[in-house]
Amino acid sequence: MRLLVISTLLSSLCAFAQLPSGTKPPGEDWVQLFNGKDVNGWNQVGKEQWVVENGVLIGRAITKDYGYLETTRDYKDFQLSLRFKCVGTGNSGVYFHTRFKQGTADVSQGAQVEIDCNIGRHTGGVYGFGRAWIVWPAPENETVVRQNEWNEMLVTIQGNRYTSRLNGVPLVDFTDPRAPFLTGTIALQLHSGGEGHMQFKDIWVRDLTKK
Repeated sequence: MRLLVISTLLSSLCAFAQLPSGTKPPGEDWVQLFNGKDVNGWNQVGKEQWVVENGVLIGRAITKDYGYLETTRDYKDFQLSLRFKCVGTGNSGVYFHTRFKQGTADVSQGAQVEIDCNIGRHTGGVYGFGRAWIVWPAPENETVVRQNEWNEMLVTIQGNRYTSRLNGVPLVDFTDPRAPFLTGTIALQLHSGGEGHMQFKDIWVRDLTKK
């Protein structure tokens, strides 16, 4: 059974990079997280702006603080596929196993798969759990990300193993010996500083907990 699961995941990884916009990822049990119309199914954390325009989820920083859009349920083991575009100098990330201090945008647990379209900023690497950088891509893969264009990202979280793939290129595959949390929400981030402007679409999740 384990070999079958691994084979299925690898097939999904290979096929994902060729998906036309709006297409459901290959494989079973994918659920659409973003319906292309509104932010139903998400909780807004912080005071930044999240709107939907022409089927695109847009996050704009309107303060100098952090802002997030998090799922309404927890995920333990999962795959997440999405497309993102960095506008201007925006910095973002996909948080996993997340919690926030009540009534604030302060992260109390969680780590993020980095999204930053500036070269050398470790997009696809993992940062968080109070430890700063946990792992980042090899130097030759730092140029895979595209500024002002749509990028395809696939994130797989299975226990303490973190895998990311960007525009068809594997970036990290890391088993974290110090992982302090194994469940929590998924959240899209707007970095503090007031310059964040991010766009997302085609957001799908696949729950692997029972696989």
